[in-house]
Amino acid sequence: MILIALFMFVFVLFALFFLYFWGINPGDMTVFIAADHSYTFPTPIFLIAAVLVGLLLGNGLHVFSLFGRSVSSWRGSRRLKKNEETLNIYRKGVGRLLSGDLKKAQVFLQKALERDRKRVDVHMALANVAEQEGNNPKAIDLLLKARDLEPQSLEVLFKLASVYRAAGRTEDAMETYRSLLTTDGENRKALRALRDLLIEVQDWDEALALQKRVIKAASAGSKAAAEKVLMLQLRYEVALRDLTKGSIDQAISTLEELTREKAVSTPARVSLGDAQLKKGHIDKAAEVYQAGYLTEKRSVFLARLEHCYMQAEDPSALLSFYRKQLLINSDDLLMRLYFGRFCLRIEMVDEAIDQLHAVESSGVDFPQLHLLLAEANRRRKQIDEAIKEYRLALKVDNHLSLGYVCESCGAESSQWLSRCQTCGTFDTLGLQERQELQKARPQLQKAIPHGQREA
Repeated sequence: MILIALFMFVFVLFALFFLYFWGINPGDMTVFIAADHSYTFPTPIFLIAAVLVGLLLGNGLHVFSLFGRSVSSWRGSRRLKKNEETLNIYRKGVGRLLSGDLKKAQVFLQKALERDRKRVDVHMALANVAEQEGNNPKAIDLLLKARDLEPQSLEVLFKLASVYRAAGRTEDAMETYRSLLTTDGENRKALRALRDLLIEVQDWDEALALQKRVIKAASAGSKAAAEKVLMLQLRYEVALRDLTKGSIDQAISTLEELTREKAVSTPARVSLGDAQLKKGHIDKAAEVYQAGYLTEKRSVFLARLEHCYMQAEDPSALLSFYRKQLLINSDDLLMRLYFGRFCLRIEMVDEAIDQLHAVESSGVDFPQLHLLLAEANRRRKQIDEAIKEYRLALKVDNHLSLGYVCESCGAESSQWLSRCQTCGTFDTLGLQERQELQKARPQLQKAIPHGQREA
């Protein structure tokens, strides 16, 4: 009733205004539609008609806008409802995936994908299912579709590269990491992953270039220190590659720098000596090997030194080095061991036994020492002593025990145990050659008469 009364009031007010307006504007107005066609109206009617048309158009546009908004809102609510339903199905699939029920996980996730094929998370979850099932090609196909949907997604690219690597497609994995780095050039995880793959394929130059970028992006701390060590190692690999390819001078220059770096000093010194030997500089090579041993006490230098002097057919120089150094430090048992071995090699058996006994008297006990002593005694025709040393080297006791080895970690044990004491694996101790013996079959042999056997 109030609305009707209000409407009537407005109508009456409008009518009074119209009559008043008409009374003070008695003239007519002519409107031409075309050059020869026109209409003539009283001025008030024309103005009122114009106002009404304007109101009608304005309200019409407003109504149309409201209708469009309502349709859009309806579609949005439907889309939101569909997304919520898809999300619930996806969550169920992920829950099954995490619980290890791959079949049901795949059913839920496939259903979610059918409802919305543009969901990257569903593609990735299905790729995880395929990967756990061992179906890497399917996982890769799903991840490629996810990448097409979101080409810049770091999560997708990292996962794709990981599956490529697991599938043995190293080149594809490297290209994926390179693509990722075009988007995020300072991504440390991608830099390290690509660097590790380059190390794996022994592309030392690009690996070194990437390592420099890793160090530039890395912060201070133990991890940064480890990265610097790795860069030194990569520089060494580049130098070793140069040495192998014949760029000896370039390799020597780099190796001389690296000998001052503790992290790679041993390999650098060994390879520097090898480079000098390759150039025919035997004296320089020997100096490098000698300095390397005296600085680092590593046996590889003594082995290289022996090879160097034997190649030069100058064993007396090596004998002189050994004797001089043992006068300075008679407690150097590692040098005594190699000195004894060298004496045995050049048939100085008595001096070899003296050096090897000096090592043995210290309480050191390992198979190689007993083998050297056994060989020395054999050459002195002391067969009983030689046999004794051979038995010690081979760890053969009076019961001829064959011992046991863990098939999981390789740890040795003199007695059988239900669980390996090293790795804790249950029921893995057995004869080292057990599986080989079980698979092998003896060949059929013809019986040989006793007389012929004796002959």
